[in-house]
Amino acid sequence: LEEKIRNRRVVAIMGGHGLARTAAGYRTVALIAKQLAEAGFLVATGGGPGAMEAAHFGAWMAYRSTADVEGALAILAESPEFADRESWLASALAVKTAYPRQAGANGTVADSLGIPTWHYGHEPPNVFASHVAKYFANSLREDGLLAIALAGVVFAPGSAGTIQEVFQDAAQNHYESSGVVSPMVFFGVDYWTNVKPVYPLLATLAEGHAYGSLLAIHDSVDEIVSTVMQHAS
Repeated sequence: LEEKIRNRRVVAIMGGHGLARTAAGYRTVALIAKQLAEAGFLVATGGGPGAMEAAHFGAWMAYRSTADVEGALAILAESPEFADRESWLASALAVKTAYPRQAGANGTVADSLGIPTWHYGHEPPNVFASHVAKYFANSLREDGLLAIALAGVVFAPGSAGTIQEVFQDAAQNHYESSGVVSPMVFFGVDYWTNVKPVYPLLATLAEGHAYGSLLAIHDSVDEIVSTVMQHAS
Protein backbone atom coordinates (compact mmCIF):
# COMPACT_ATOMS: atom_id res chain seq x y z
CA LEU A 1 0.00 0.00 0.00
CA GLU A 2 2.80 2.42 0.86
CA GLU A 3 4.48 1.72 -2.46
CA LYS A 4 1.23 2.27 -4.35
CA ILE A 5 0.48 5.68 -2.85
CA ARG A 6 4.04 7.00 -2.82
CA ASN A 7 4.22 10.32 -4.70
CA ARG A 8 0.51 10.11 -5.55
CA ARG A 9 -2.25 12.60 -4.75
CA VAL A 10 -4.81 10.37 -3.06
CA VAL A 11 -8.41 11.59 -2.88
CA ALA A 12 -11.02 9.41 -1.16
CA ILE A 13 -14.67 9.23 -2.12
CA MET A 14 -17.06 8.09 0.60
CA GLY A 15 -20.77 7.33 0.32
CA GLY A 16 -23.56 4.87 0.90
CA HIS A 17 -23.22 1.25 -0.17
CA GLY A 18 -26.92 1.11 -1.08
CA LEU A 19 -26.77 3.66 -3.92
CA ALA A 20 -28.35 1.98 -6.95
CA ARG A 21 -26.56 1.98 -10.27
CA THR A 22 -29.63 3.58 -11.84
CA ALA A 23 -29.69 6.51 -9.39
CA ALA A 24 -28.70 9.98 -10.60
CA GLY A 25 -26.19 10.17 -7.75
CA TYR A 26 -24.36 7.09 -9.03
CA ARG A 27 -23.69 8.78 -12.35
CA THR A 28 -22.63 12.00 -10.61
CA VAL A 29 -20.15 10.23 -8.34
CA ALA A 30 -18.78 8.38 -11.36
CA LEU A 31 -18.21 11.63 -13.23
CA ILE A 32 -16.52 13.21 -10.21
CA ALA A 33 -14.13 10.26 -9.99
CA LYS A 34 -13.57 10.22 -13.75
CA GLN A 35 -12.49 13.86 -13.79
CA LEU A 36 -10.27 13.45 -10.73
CA ALA A 37 -8.63 10.36 -12.22
CA GLU A 38 -8.03 12.17 -15.50
CA ALA A 39 -6.42 15.01 -13.51
CA GLY A 40 -3.90 12.55 -12.09
CA PHE A 41 -5.42 11.82 -8.69
CA LEU A 42 -5.49 8.31 -7.26
CA VAL A 43 -9.14 7.73 -6.36
CA ALA A 44 -9.59 5.58 -3.24
CA THR A 45 -12.74 4.20 -1.58
CA GLY A 46 -13.88 1.53 0.83
CA GLY A 47 -14.06 -0.77 -2.18
CA GLY A 48 -17.68 -1.85 -1.83
CA PRO A 49 -20.87 -1.34 -3.85
CA GLY A 50 -23.01 1.78 -4.25
CA ALA A 51 -21.19 5.11 -4.20
CA MET A 52 -17.89 3.30 -3.77
CA GLU A 53 -18.42 1.27 -6.94
CA ALA A 54 -19.51 4.43 -8.77
CA ALA A 55 -16.18 6.04 -7.92
CA HIS A 56 -14.14 3.11 -9.19
CA PHE A 57 -16.34 2.80 -12.25
CA GLY A 58 -15.67 6.47 -12.99
CA ALA A 59 -11.92 6.01 -12.65
CA TRP A 60 -12.14 2.92 -14.86
CA MET A 61 -13.85 5.01 -17.56
CA ALA A 62 -11.19 7.76 -17.44
CA TYR A 63 -10.32 9.24 -20.86
CA ARG A 64 -13.44 7.72 -22.44
CA SER A 65 -16.28 9.66 -24.05
CA THR A 66 -19.62 10.55 -22.51
CA ALA A 67 -21.22 8.11 -24.94
CA ASP A 68 -19.01 5.32 -23.57
CA VAL A 69 -19.98 6.20 -20.00
CA GLU A 70 -23.66 6.11 -20.89
CA GLY A 71 -23.25 2.81 -22.71
CA ALA A 72 -21.51 1.27 -19.71
CA LEU A 73 -24.17 2.61 -17.34
CA ALA A 74 -26.83 0.97 -19.49
CA ILE A 75 -25.13 -2.39 -18.99
CA LEU A 76 -24.88 -1.84 -15.23
CA ALA A 77 -28.55 -0.85 -15.12
CA GLU A 78 -29.46 -4.45 -15.96
CA SER A 79 -28.59 -5.26 -12.33
CA PRO A 80 -29.02 -2.03 -10.37
CA GLU A 81 -28.45 -3.40 -6.84
CA PHE A 82 -26.12 -5.97 -5.34
CA ALA A 83 -28.88 -8.12 -3.79
CA ASP A 84 -28.56 -10.43 -6.78
CA ARG A 85 -24.83 -11.00 -6.47
CA GLU A 86 -24.50 -13.13 -9.60
CA SER A 87 -26.07 -10.69 -12.06
CA TRP A 88 -24.55 -7.68 -10.25
CA LEU A 89 -21.10 -9.13 -10.73
CA ALA A 90 -21.76 -10.36 -14.27
CA SER A 91 -22.89 -6.94 -15.49
CA ALA A 92 -19.80 -5.27 -14.02
CA LEU A 93 -17.52 -7.81 -15.68
CA ALA A 94 -19.40 -7.23 -18.95
CA VAL A 95 -18.57 -3.52 -18.69
CA LYS A 96 -14.90 -4.29 -18.09
CA THR A 97 -14.87 -6.48 -21.20
CA ALA A 98 -16.73 -3.99 -23.40
CA TYR A 99 -14.87 -0.95 -22.10
CA PRO A 100 -11.31 -1.82 -21.03
CA ARG A 101 -9.25 0.91 -19.43
CA GLN A 102 -8.09 3.49 -21.94
CA ALA A 103 -4.82 5.42 -21.83
CA GLY A 104 -4.78 9.18 -21.78
CA ALA A 105 -2.68 11.49 -23.93
CA ASN A 106 0.35 10.79 -21.74
CA GLY A 107 0.05 7.06 -22.41
CA THR A 108 -0.96 6.06 -18.89
CA VAL A 109 -4.19 4.55 -17.62
CA ALA A 110 -5.95 5.72 -14.46
CA ASP A 111 -5.58 3.58 -11.34
CA SER A 112 -7.94 3.43 -8.38
CA LEU A 113 -7.54 1.90 -4.95
CA GLY A 114 -10.22 -0.07 -3.15
CA ILE A 115 -9.84 -0.77 0.56
CA PRO A 116 -12.66 -3.16 1.56
CA THR A 117 -12.90 -5.19 4.75
CA TRP A 118 -13.94 -8.65 5.79
CA HIS A 119 -16.08 -7.10 8.54
CA TYR A 120 -19.02 -6.25 6.30
CA GLY A 121 -20.03 -9.55 4.78
CA HIS A 122 -23.10 -7.96 3.20
CA GLU A 123 -20.97 -5.53 1.18
CA PRO A 124 -19.33 -7.33 -1.75
CA PRO A 125 -16.21 -5.62 -3.10
CA ASN A 126 -16.65 -4.18 -6.57
CA VAL A 127 -14.51 -5.22 -9.52
CA PHE A 128 -13.64 -1.81 -10.95
CA ALA A 129 -10.80 -1.01 -8.53
CA SER A 130 -7.48 -1.60 -10.28
CA HIS A 131 -5.77 -2.22 -6.92
CA VAL A 132 -7.18 -3.65 -3.69
CA ALA A 133 -5.83 -3.47 -0.13
CA LYS A 134 -7.91 -5.94 1.85
CA TYR A 135 -8.22 -5.27 5.58
CA PHE A 136 -9.60 -7.60 8.24
CA ALA A 137 -10.42 -4.98 10.89
CA ASN A 138 -12.90 -2.32 9.84
CA SER A 139 -11.63 0.26 12.33
CA LEU A 140 -8.13 0.13 10.87
CA ARG A 141 -9.49 0.11 7.35
CA GLU A 142 -11.58 3.25 7.77
CA ASP A 143 -8.99 5.21 9.71
CA GLY A 144 -6.25 4.14 7.30
CA LEU A 145 -8.25 5.08 4.22
CA LEU A 146 -8.90 8.56 5.59
CA ALA A 147 -5.29 8.94 6.69
CA ILE A 148 -3.87 8.37 3.19
CA ALA A 149 -6.37 10.72 1.51
CA LEU A 150 -4.19 13.78 1.94
CA ALA A 151 -5.56 15.40 -1.23
CA GLY A 152 -9.02 15.46 0.30
CA VAL A 153 -12.22 13.49 0.81
CA VAL A 154 -15.46 13.78 -1.14
CA PHE A 155 -18.54 12.72 0.84
CA ALA A 156 -21.50 11.53 -1.20
CA PRO A 157 -24.82 10.89 0.57
CA GLY A 158 -24.70 7.97 2.98
CA SER A 159 -25.97 6.75 6.31
CA ALA A 160 -24.31 5.77 9.59
CA GLY A 161 -21.09 4.43 8.08
CA THR A 162 -20.49 7.51 5.93
CA ILE A 163 -21.37 9.88 8.77
CA GLN A 164 -18.93 8.06 11.02
CA GLU A 165 -16.25 8.60 8.38
CA VAL A 166 -17.11 12.31 8.20
CA PHE A 167 -16.26 12.77 11.86
CA GLN A 168 -13.24 10.46 11.73
CA ASP A 169 -11.87 12.69 9.00
CA ALA A 170 -12.86 15.79 10.96
CA ALA A 171 -10.92 14.52 13.98
CA GLN A 172 -7.82 13.95 11.84
CA ASN A 173 -8.12 17.48 10.48
CA HIS A 174 -9.11 19.05 13.79
CA TYR A 175 -6.01 17.77 15.56
CA GLU A 176 -3.84 17.69 12.41
CA SER A 177 -2.84 14.16 13.34
CA SER A 178 -1.45 13.45 9.87
CA GLY A 179 0.47 16.70 9.75
CA VAL A 180 -1.71 17.82 6.82
CA VAL A 181 -5.10 19.51 6.76
CA SER A 182 -7.16 18.25 3.83
CA PRO A 183 -10.36 19.40 2.08
CA MET A 184 -13.68 17.89 3.08
CA VAL A 185 -16.04 18.31 0.14
CA PHE A 186 -19.69 17.32 0.40
CA PHE A 187 -21.80 16.31 -2.59
CA GLY A 188 -25.49 17.09 -2.04
CA VAL A 189 -26.43 20.43 -0.52
CA ASP A 190 -29.94 19.46 0.54
CA TYR A 191 -28.88 16.05 1.81
CA TRP A 192 -26.05 17.27 4.03
CA THR A 193 -27.84 20.39 5.31
CA ASN A 194 -31.42 19.12 5.71
CA VAL A 195 -31.84 15.36 5.30
CA LYS A 196 -28.76 14.53 7.36
CA PRO A 197 -27.72 17.96 8.72
CA VAL A 198 -24.09 17.09 9.28
CA TYR A 199 -22.57 20.02 7.42
CA PRO A 200 -23.85 22.82 9.70
CA LEU A 201 -22.54 20.98 12.76
CA LEU A 202 -19.18 20.33 11.10
CA ALA A 203 -18.85 23.97 10.05
CA THR A 204 -19.45 25.03 13.64
CA LEU A 205 -16.93 22.51 14.92
CA ALA A 206 -14.31 23.74 12.44
CA GLU A 207 -14.60 27.42 13.37
CA GLY A 208 -11.19 28.78 14.30
CA HIS A 209 -9.36 25.77 12.86
CA ALA A 210 -7.38 25.51 9.64
CA TYR A 211 -9.72 22.98 8.08
CA GLY A 212 -12.65 25.37 8.47
CA SER A 213 -11.58 27.09 5.25
CA LEU A 214 -11.34 23.73 3.49
CA LEU A 215 -14.97 22.71 3.98
CA ALA A 216 -17.16 22.93 0.89
CA ILE A 217 -20.57 21.71 -0.21
CA HIS A 218 -21.81 21.55 -3.80
CA ASP A 219 -24.23 19.81 -6.12
CA SER A 220 -22.25 19.97 -9.36
CA VAL A 221 -19.43 17.77 -10.60
CA ASP A 222 -17.32 20.70 -11.80
CA GLU A 223 -17.53 22.58 -8.48
CA ILE A 224 -16.52 19.52 -6.48
CA VAL A 225 -13.60 18.67 -8.74
CA SER A 226 -12.49 22.30 -8.84
CA THR A 227 -12.46 22.50 -5.03
CA VAL A 228 -10.24 19.43 -4.74
CA MET A 229 -7.91 20.60 -7.51
CA GLN A 230 -7.63 24.10 -6.08
CA HIS A 231 -6.20 22.72 -2.85
CA ALA A 232 -3.89 20.31 -4.70
CA SER A 233 -2.42 23.10 -6.77
